[in-house]
Amino acid sequence: MYLVKTPFWLKWIYPSGIWKIPGSRKVVYLTFDDGPHPEVTPFVLAQLKKYNAKGTFFCIGKNVLSYAQIYESIITEGHAVGNHTYDHLNGWKTEDTNYIDNIKSAASLIVSNLFRPPYGRIKSSQIRAIKKHAELPQQIIMWDVLSADFDISLHGDQCANYVIQHSRPGSIIVFHDSAKAWDRLQIALPKVLQYFHENGYEMALLPA
Repeated sequence: MYLVKTPFWLKWIYPSGIWKIPGSRKVVYLTFDDGPHPEVTPFVLAQLKKYNAKGTFFCIGKNVLSYAQIYESIITEGHAVGNHTYDHLNGWKTEDTNYIDNIKSAASLIVSNLFRPPYGRIKSSQIRAIKKHAELPQQIIMWDVLSADFDISLHGDQCANYVIQHSRPGSIIVFHDSAKAWDRLQIALPKVLQYFHENGYEMALLPA
């Protein structure tokens, strides 16, 4: 189960998470989870370049290690990166010490003050532990809108419509540069980029 638009009560449960960037200016924040991926990430980078858009890529440490050149391309093309643990741990199912160690392992490869918990699943005790380690990313980034591109029951047009219908100025939007999302992402992302471009939105980096 998932919710495309983040409800207020979920934001209340995790008040230290950043769900949206305040402001009335026409700016949205495109984010991409689970990469880098050898085929999908280059496609995303090419699409962003086409519309002069910037994105923030929440990377898995082991994928950075496997695809270091693609990771470097994200940075050299002017995008931002964030920590998404070393191997996509579910915080709810992981002992706190192991979770923190996993983030540290990713942090040795990913220089960023941004962290997004995989699945959005993190315990309050893990958030407190992160805050006690100054060497770990301190900005815990959640989201305002899910594209649902990971849902294999959907078509890419549906994912694009979810984003377009629910996004507002300041929305943090989640896509996935992963093999699982590819069938939907390759349809949804160009449509979303074109919509925001034609409607005068800036697609910006998340503030660190």
